[in-house]
Amino acid sequence: MRKLIFGLFIAILPALGLAAGAEMHLDEFEPDHTDKASLQRGVTTFTNYCMGCHSMEYARYKRVADDLGIPVELYEENLIFTGAKIGELMKNAMNKDMAADWFGAPPPDLTLETRLRGDDWVYSYLRGFYKDESRPLGVNNVVFPAVGMPHVLVGLQGLCAVKPNIGVEASVEPLSGNIKNANTCPEFVLEGSMTGAEFDQAMYDLTNFLTYMADPVKLERERLGIFVLIFVAIFFVFAYLLNREYWKDVH
Repeated sequence: MRKLIFGLFIAILPALGLAAGAEMHLDEFEPDHTDKASLQRGVTTFTNYCMGCHSMEYARYKRVADDLGIPVELYEENLIFTGAKIGELMKNAMNKDMAADWFGAPPPDLTLETRLRGDDWVYSYLRGFYKDESRPLGVNNVVFPAVGMPHVLVGLQGLCAVKPNIGVEASVEPLSGNIKNANTCPEFVLEGSMTGAEFDQAMYDLTNFLTYMADPVKLERERLGIFVLIFVAIFFVFAYLLNREYWKDVH
């Protein structure tokens, strides 16, 4: 009986998590795995800003290079900093025990992060950092309160002085005509090297790459799915005719 109760609890736990997360308003994200330029920019951002802490242990450099249309020599020269071979898994050299001491928990592997969290969550999270002196690292995140991760993209985005406008739609004030909530961050403590629009595009590219990593065969699966549906439609016609032939003499 105890095992049954435990099993039921495990079964409904994801649903409880989704119900809790349903109250959080996020910015919508629509991936596009056909946009190779976006994916190439995304892997560049990931390699330079994320891979020092986060690995992708379920993917190989060679597969990424081939899928994204990056020549192997170019990938090895510019996007592999650990001395790994092109056919190896995308791991980093960070010691997990030391990382747990620094951040409270070892940084997670990001291969399936968008499958776990959702595309909208990851896109909103990346743009949701703001200044919070009460936190050990001086920053917090509107999507993930009390986050233990530093704002590694502060050089690009800058440091938002207040909570960013995540999940808040822009609107036009009736009297002045000014656009309200046009920018994700309305006020900066520290300016970054990118404008708000440029940073949003960079985070779109990064999230787009992460969604590709979580489902690298999506385009192939969708392409094959069309042929499967065509086959099923044609097979249905022959199955229907055969069935009618079998039953025409049955009264």
